Amino acid sequence: MVKKCDMKIIGMHCASCVNKIEKAIKSVRGVKQASVNLVTEKATVEFDEKVTSETELQEAVKKTGYGVAERNDELRLKVIGMNNPHCAGIVNKAALSLKGVSDIHVDFASEKAVVKYDRESVNSKQIMKAIEDSGYTPIEEGSESTEDKERAARKKEIDELTTKFIVGALLSTVIFVGSFIKLDFLPSFLYNNITLFILTIPVQFWVGWQFHKGFWSALRLRTADMNTLISIGTNAAFLYSTLATFAPEIFTSSGLAADVYFDTAAVINTLIILGRLLEARAKGDTSEAIRRLIGLQAKTARVIRNGKEVDILIEEVKANDVVVVRPGEKIPVDGMIISGYSAIDESMITGESMPVDKKEGDQVIGATINKTGAFKFRATKVGKETALAQIIKLVEEAQGSKAPIQKLADYISSIFVPVVLAIAALTFMVWYVFGPQPAITFAFLNFVAVLLIACPCALGLATPTAVMVSTGKGAENGILIRSGESLEIAHKINTVIFDKTGTLTQGKPVVTDVITANGFKEKDVLFLAGSAEKGSEHPLGEAIVSRAKEQKIELQDPVSFDAIPGHGIKAVVGSKKVLLGNLKLMRDSGIAVTLEKEAIRLAGEGKTPMFLAVNSKLAGIVAVADTLKPYSKQAVEELHKLGIEIVMISGDNKRTANAIASQVGIDKVLAEVLPEDKEKEVKRLKNEGKIVAAVGDGINDAPMLAAANVGIAIGTGTDVAMEASDITLISGDLRAVVTAIQLSKSTLAVIKQNLFWAFVYNIIGIPVAAGTLYFLSFALPTVKVLTPVLGDKLLLSPIIASAAMAFSSVSVISNSLRLKGFRGSLSNKNEVIEVEKDPICGMDVDPGTAQYKTSKDGKTYYFCAKSCKEEFEKR
Repeated sequence: MVKKCDMKIIGMHCASCVNKIEKAIKSVRGVKQASVNLVTEKATVEFDEKVTSETELQEAVKKTGYGVAERNDELRLKVIGMNNPHCAGIVNKAALSLKGVSDIHVDFASEKAVVKYDRESVNSKQIMKAIEDSGYTPIEEGSESTEDKERAARKKEIDELTTKFIVGALLSTVIFVGSFIKLDFLPSFLYNNITLFILTIPVQFWVGWQFHKGFWSALRLRTADMNTLISIGTNAAFLYSTLATFAPEIFTSSGLAADVYFDTAAVINTLIILGRLLEARAKGDTSEAIRRLIGLQAKTARVIRNGKEVDILIEEVKANDVVVVRPGEKIPVDGMIISGYSAIDESMITGESMPVDKKEGDQVIGATINKTGAFKFRATKVGKETALAQIIKLVEEAQGSKAPIQKLADYISSIFVPVVLAIAALTFMVWYVFGPQPAITFAFLNFVAVLLIACPCALGLATPTAVMVSTGKGAENGILIRSGESLEIAHKINTVIFDKTGTLTQGKPVVTDVITANGFKEKDVLFLAGSAEKGSEHPLGEAIVSRAKEQKIELQDPVSFDAIPGHGIKAVVGSKKVLLGNLKLMRDSGIAVTLEKEAIRLAGEGKTPMFLAVNSKLAGIVAVADTLKPYSKQAVEELHKLGIEIVMISGDNKRTANAIASQVGIDKVLAEVLPEDKEKEVKRLKNEGKIVAAVGDGINDAPMLAAANVGIAIGTGTDVAMEASDITLISGDLRAVVTAIQLSKSTLAVIKQNLFWAFVYNIIGIPVAAGTLYFLSFALPTVKVLTPVLGDKLLLSPIIASAAMAFSSVSVISNSLRLKGFRGSLSNKNEVIEVEKDPICGMDVDPGTAQYKTSKDGKTYYFCAKSCKEEFEKR
C-alpha cells in the first residue's frame, strides 16, 4: 500500500543539498516518488509501507549528514495512581490503543509518562481521556506544538548565527587591522603572525564549523555541496598561512615571500555566516502567510453541553455541537446557523472587504469574525476538516511543490559543485605555470576566489522562494493555488472559458419583469402566480413565490394543482382558475394572447416569459431569469485588457446564452452543450494551440476543469469541482480570476529575474575570479579600464568573492519577498466599484450591468428587476 509522508529536513543550504537528499531517499527500496523543497525545508515521499518505513527514510536522510526534525509532538504527564509495573502496563496499553500515538514511556516509580503522538491524528485531551478511562488521573506537565517547535528551532538557528557573526566580526576586524593597518596605540604583538594565527582559530573552527562538518559529511558520501567549496577555500587560506608562519623556509628557500592570509580565512567565514543569518531571517518571512493563517484559528469555543454554556478548547469541539457566538468573537469552526442573525467579516478567508449578512440556515466559516448580532450554529466541520484547515493544507502543499521552470536550475545545481572544483583546480595550474611571479601566490589566491564566488544557493532558491511567497499571497486574496506548475502555466493563458450558470450568473432564477394586461395589477399577478406555485419545487416557481414574499404579499394554498410537463401548471386559487406557463399552453387553452411582442422582447434578453391566465383571460407575463453576478462584466473587461479571449459555455439555448454573453462582452458562445461534451470543447480549444483556463462551479464542470491547462473552481460551488481544479477561488467574485492570472505573471517575472541574476552572477563571477581578465588584457588592452576596481593584475580578492557569494542568495530571497506587496488591478481588498443593494428586495446589483435604475433626491438607485423599480417609484 502506497503511503505519503512529509519530513522536516534540517541543515539544507543549496540546491546541491536538495539533490543529495532526493537521491538518498530514492535509493531506498520501496520509494515511489520523492520531492525535496529547499525553502520549506521539507521532503515529501510516497512509498510502499510494506517494503519500507518512515524510520528507514529518516535514517537514509541522516546518513547524508542532514537532520530530520521530530515529527511527533510530545506530551509529558504526571499520572496519579500508579504503584507497580502492572499499572504502567495498563497506562501504556491505553495510550497506544489510540491511532496516532507512536510511543510512550511510563515510569511508575515517579508516576510520569512521556507520550509521542501525531497531532494530526490525535490530540492531548484524547490521550489524557484514554488514560483517565483506564482508572488513573493524568495531569499535563507541559507540551509543545509543532509550530512552537519550528519557531523555537528557527529562533535558535538565528540566535546561534547572530552570536557567531558578532564574534567573527570582532575577531576579523582585529585580524584585518593586524594584517594591514599600522596604528601606534595598538600593542606590537598584534602585528605578529602567531597572534593572528591564534585569533583566527576560533573564527575558522567555531564560527565556520558548520561548513567543515558539512564538507566532511559530503566527503563520506563521495559527493560535494556548497560546504565543500567554502571549507576547501577557507582551510586552504588558513593552512597556507599556518605554514608561512611556522615554517617560512618552505617558501623562502624557493625565493618566495612567506605571506599570510589569516585575514582572508577570517573575513570569508564571517561574511558567509552573515549571509546565512540574513538568509535564515528571509526564509522565515517567506512562510509568514502560513503562520498568519494558523494564527487566525480561534483558541476556544462556547458550546452548549447538558443545557449549559461552557467554554472549551477548540480541539474538543465535535461535529453537531451547538456553538454560541457573541458580537466581536471569532467563529471557532464551520457550521450552519440555527438561530439568530449577524453580519460576519469573512475577509481573512474570502478576501471580500464587506461584512456578509447571515441568517438561520446560512453557512459560517471558522476563523471569521462576528461583527454585530449573536447567534447559535451547529458545528458541521471540525479539526482538519474545517475550511481554514483545508486552506492551510493546500497552501502548504503548493509551497512545497516545484514549478517546471525549476527543473533546469535543479539540473545545473546537481553538476555545479564538481564543475566549480574542476575550474578551481584548472585555475591553480594555469596561474602556477603561466602566471607572473610570485606564481604560487597568485595561483593560490585565484583558486580560493573561484571556490568562494561560486554560488549554487542562488540557483536553488530562485524558484521555490517566489512560489512560496506568491501562493501565500494568493491565499490572502482568497485564491488557493494547488501547485507551482499551475502557477507557472497561468501566466500563459490566452483563452478563458466560463461556465454560465452559477459562474457568470447567480445560479438562482429571480423575477425580473411583471407585465400586466386586461386591468390586472402587478400585485394581483404575483398573488395569483405565487399562490399557484406555492407548493412547487421548480426553480422558476420558487422565484415567483420568493418575489411575492419580498413584496409582503400573503399567498394562499391552491385548492388544486396540476403540472403540465413541458408547458406549465394549472391550479385553482380560491375560486379562480389559474394557468401559468408558456405560449403553447395559452394557445392550447384558447387564451387570447395580446402580449406576444413583449414576450419575444423578454426572450431576446435571455429571460423566460411565463404567461398568466385567470378564468380564461390573460392577466399578464411574469419574466424570470438567472441574473449576472456582480463584477462579471468588470472581470471580463479586465481579462480583455490582458489580451485574453473569453468563451462562454452553456447547456442553455442559443438565445438565452447570447443574451447573457452580450451583457458582459463575451467573445464566443458555445450554447446547448451537454455536460459530457464540455470536456470535448475544452480539448478542441487546446488542439487549436490555445492555453485554456476553464472556470466553473458545478459537478458537471469537473471534467472540463480537469481537461483545461488550468482549471479554476468557484469556492461557493461543489467539492467535486474544487477537487478537479488547479486554482480555487474561495469567493464567487470572478475578479479573482484576473487577480490569479496577474499574480502568475508577477511571479514568473520574479522567477526569471532571480534565475537571470543567479546565472549571470556565476557566469561572470567565476571567470573574473579565475583571473581571465589578466590574460585577456594582453589581447584587449581596453580591459585595463577595470584596474581601479580590480587592481593592476585585474584579479578579484577572495574576500570580495566571498562577500558577493554571501549576498547573492540574500538578493534572490529579497527579490522574491517583493511579491508580498503584490496587488492585482482588481484586488478584492481594493474594490474598483461598489455593489449596490436593490432597495426593494435587497439583492446585490452591479451598477455596470444593471438594466434598471432611477434617481431620487440626488442619488441613483439600482434594481435587479423592472418590478422592483416600479415598486420603488410607487413608494
